[in-house]
Amino acid sequence: MEDGMSAGLLVVLALLVFVAVTIAKGLRIVPQGEEWITERLGKYNATLQPGLNLIIPYVDQVSYKVITKDIILDVQQQEVITRDNAVILANAIAFIKVTDPLKAVYGVVDFSEAIRNLIMTTLRSIVGEMDLDEALYSRDKIKARLRESISDEAIDWGLTVKSVEIQDIKPSESMQRSMELQAAAERERKASVTRAEGAKQAMILEAEARLESARRDAEAQVTMADASAEAISRVAQTVGEHTVPVMYLLGEKYINAMTNMAKSDNAKLVVLPADLQEAVKGLFAKR
Repeated sequence: MEDGMSAGLLVVLALLVFVAVTIAKGLRIVPQGEEWITERLGKYNATLQPGLNLIIPYVDQVSYKVITKDIILDVQQQEVITRDNAVILANAIAFIKVTDPLKAVYGVVDFSEAIRNLIMTTLRSIVGEMDLDEALYSRDKIKARLRESISDEAIDWGLTVKSVEIQDIKPSESMQRSMELQAAAERERKASVTRAEGAKQAMILEAEARLESARRDAEAQVTMADASAEAISRVAQTVGEHTVPVMYLLGEKYINAMTNMAKSDNAKLVVLPADLQEAVKGLFAKR
């Protein structure tokens, strides 16, 4: 009898456990910000909304738990080749929201990975149509085109692309080195041009200075020649046939010259003609 009572107690306990498990499987509490997809015998059955939901135990299964809050997708950095064959590094971040859980679950295997790869391929395509300078300074343009390009695909997957931001876009390390070398070469070229231009201007100014100096020397010589001719003409007109004053002046200059020669440190001996007057007259001897 005791064995019968023990067996009955075990059955009751088993039933209680079965009922508890059945109730647990039939009740589903969905958190706010999520929607759950249930399948019945392997086929879509219903979408559970936030709150308390009832399902048929052992027949309905919660297959997917979809987050309906904004999802942040980090798009990894990748190398992108521009139209002028420059290699740049670019990465992005996307903000998406699941608006149709049914499409997000059954429309694509992994919607997060699908959107991430779609952004990467679209980014390569957009940047590939730009030159290096345009790609580096056109973030807003790239962002707008990127969002526009992936919006249609995202809708087919039950997603809304709220925003796509370009986190970083910069030349690759090898490209940066090439740009630095190019910039250094350009600076050196400008410096060489500046130096050459300065040397050219200096040569021009020096030539102009020499030309001006020669011109002034020529004018001075002409002026001196004119003055000498005028002086000789006036002396000739004043003296006329009288040579005595001229001889006096020349004799005085002759004596002064001899005196200066005698005072010179290099002069050892000074010989004066015996007849100074005749020597001076010799200067006017007719030939």
